Amino acid sequence: MTDPDLRAFALGLPKAELHLHLEGTLEPELMFALAGRNGIPLPYESAGAVRAAYDFTDLQSFLDLYYAGCAVLVTEQDFYDLTYAYLARMADEAVRHVEPFYDPQTHTARGVAFETATDGILRALEDGERDFGITSRLIMSFLRDLPAESAAATLEAARPYGARIAGVGLDSAEVGHPPEDFAAVYAVARQRGYRPVAHAGEEGPPAYITGALDALGAQRIDHGVRCLEDPALVARLVRDRVPLTVCPLSNVRLRVVDTLGAHPLRRLMDAGLLVTVNSDDPAYFGGYLTDNYLAAARELRLTREDLVRLAEASFEASFLSEHEKAARIAEVREYARS
Repeated sequence: MTDPDLRAFALGLPKAELHLHLEGTLEPELMFALAGRNGIPLPYESAGAVRAAYDFTDLQSFLDLYYAGCAVLVTEQDFYDLTYAYLARMADEAVRHVEPFYDPQTHTARGVAFETATDGILRALEDGERDFGITSRLIMSFLRDLPAESAAATLEAARPYGARIAGVGLDSAEVGHPPEDFAAVYAVARQRGYRPVAHAGEEGPPAYITGALDALGAQRIDHGVRCLEDPALVARLVRDRVPLTVCPLSNVRLRVVDTLGAHPLRRLMDAGLLVTVNSDDPAYFGGYLTDNYLAAARELRLTREDLVRLAEASFEASFLSEHEKAARIAEVREYARS
């Protein structure tokens, strides 16, 4: 298959995205527009200067810029515009379902009310389903480099929203912040009906993946690429069909792997793991969902059948109902046959 053929196939392939930080979709152009709208000075002269700063040495160097960019998100309309822009882009990539993260603590810490961010995002997700047919499940993430008490307060702030927030996650700087620190908060979240997921095994060791499963009850592991260092853990993940939401371009940009050709995605798939491909923070990492599919296909010699398998997995690993999953997987298979 020629590259143009593969690109067209991947673009039209029905798929879901399960590891996407809404704040990480803030393109420099929107960053400047919101900064102007809200009268917020930026330490860059242009959108091009912002892009030039996207040369990260590790997770922390990315987070420093990421949190600086979040400063332009002030009003409910800002969060709406951010989310809707992402959904409009995904509509052009045949994305049928998304389960995005957002980080309330990033915003409440600078005086933006929990409701401001949440209401803007939820309104955009609802409009995105109406306008593009993209369904969604919103996941509220806790910042693991803040105290668990802050996460507990965030969980409490979410109570009025009920099931409109579907899950809880754990993100930000991983090393030195094990999942066990948040066991009590997750226990309450599970009691309230939230679906638990957690970042683990990106920069942190395989033991963090085990901790996310055992201490947090995580039903999905975000990243998880370091599981291959622990054969017993791999066997457990395969046996229990625990999904991994892998982000190839992110892993290269944050130096988790040196090159995409060295990425473990193929080995994860060959091991029988339930692996999905996602974009993480695409405005910062050089590619949205289809870009990740195509880059992985090119550098890891993935076939069209491999991409279909990844698209099917994206729905299997989602929090859609079993009926909805089956319908979406059938759509993927029909597309592949046609």
